Amino acid sequence: MKAGKLKQILLITDGCSNQGEDPSLVATLIREQGITVNVIGVLDRDDEESDSLTEVEEIATAGGGVSQIVYPQVLTQTVQAVTKQAMTQTLQGVVNQELQQILGRDQTIEELPPEQRGEVMEVVEDLTETCDMQLLVLVDTSASMQKKLETVKEALLDLSISMNARVGNNKYAIYAFPGRKKATEKILDWSSQLDKLSTVFPKLTSGGVTPTGPALREALHQFSQSGLLRSLKRHAESEQSGFGL
Repeated sequence: MKAGKLKQILLITDGCSNQGEDPSLVATLIREQGITVNVIGVLDRDDEESDSLTEVEEIATAGGGVSQIVYPQVLTQTVQAVTKQAMTQTLQGVVNQELQQILGRDQTIEELPPEQRGEVMEVVEDLTETCDMQLLVLVDTSASMQKKLETVKEALLDLSISMNARVGNNKYAIYAFPGRKKATEKILDWSSQLDKLSTVFPKLTSGGVTPTGPALREALHQFSQSGLLRSLKRHAESEQSGFGL
């Protein structure tokens, strides 16, 4: 069973967006392109009744992903857990689609006999570690996130360690929002060398408004650009190979 390449956006924010289009609508568009949007809401103790909670859940639901509300002290564990949970959830969806093709339209993992269900979940767990993955982390660096950015940096360093331990090929990028001239600013371009993270963190600074919707749209564009660049590279290599014959 092949799951192809998993594509995820991990949005780390304290909400609420206050500029540009509705982020939930953009997350729906992203989901339609085969990319999952997961959201971690980093809130203070006194934010428990804020609209941020609702926004975080709505974006993740629209993006077909996982949402988690955390306090800064436990962000490190949560980033890893949400990334893996989202991978598992996506892969379960892939497996369910194959089961429905083989066994019937209404068949899902949950409806299998216990022994078969256990075997299928072992396959899902194996794919979680071995499939290729493309992960774009989108970090809210608006003024309200200032005191939380140091914790975000630590969490992403730990995530890079766990990602490096995977067997599958990883591509990893970090964008912050708001940018100076656009909705986002590139912190780390697509790279499989996740140890580069420690060198880019000084670029994370806070300030400005929270254009979450436009930032998500630009994140989607980065996946498109990545695919286009790979296609152009393959075409150029093919041309060179043909010229050499």
